[in-house]
Amino acid sequence: MSRLPGSACPAGSMRRRAARPRGRRPAAIAALALASGLALAGCAAGPIAQDTPVSNGQSFVSGNSGTTVFRPGAGPVAPTVTGTALTGAKLSLATYHGDVVVMNFWGSWCTPCREEAPALAQLARQFRASGVRFVGVDIRDSPANAEAFMHDFGIQYPSLNDPGDEIALDFRSTVPPAGIPTTLVIARSGRVTARVIGGTTYDGLKQLITQAAAEPS
Repeated sequence: MSRLPGSACPAGSMRRRAARPRGRRPAAIAALALASGLALAGCAAGPIAQDTPVSNGQSFVSGNSGTTVFRPGAGPVAPTVTGTALTGAKLSLATYHGDVVVMNFWGSWCTPCREEAPALAQLARQFRASGVRFVGVDIRDSPANAEAFMHDFGIQYPSLNDPGDEIALDFRSTVPPAGIPTTLVIARSGRVTARVIGGTTYDGLKQLITQAAAEPS
């Protein structure tokens, strides 16, 4: 079984944990488990185990793939995220308040991330003039590999460096990234309007962006 860099979890352990019912662990353990889940493919309890994690042999953490769309004005408020971009510059999500934000959690080691990257790069260019901002969150990666990935796929928007899953943990009480890749769409009001677990597509993400842009700020 291929696993996320740094993982040493046997496949049998993953299957046993995936079968456990939801909601039986205390909130504190669930919060810590999010970090473990992003670092260890299939070894987490908490939020990722609640999404029934599996490994598909492609070196990425996978929860149940799919899209969650919130009713207008009903989505959770995105947390204030501040970090260091791969360029070394400081970056805060507050900078984009009033814009639609597409936040993509990814890693250069992730096969589905490579498959969705061209669509993300194209949509970022297409919607930039419309006040839509893309931000990446590079998980458990080296800056050199991440920068090579962005260069190869023509990704021009910034990505936060998150080697310790700290930014992912900021979302644990709202819409945690239950797998890599995960994409969040955030309306101008700061509320999350949609979450996509697994690779996204050009048409699917374009529709979610358009819906978020139509919401009142």
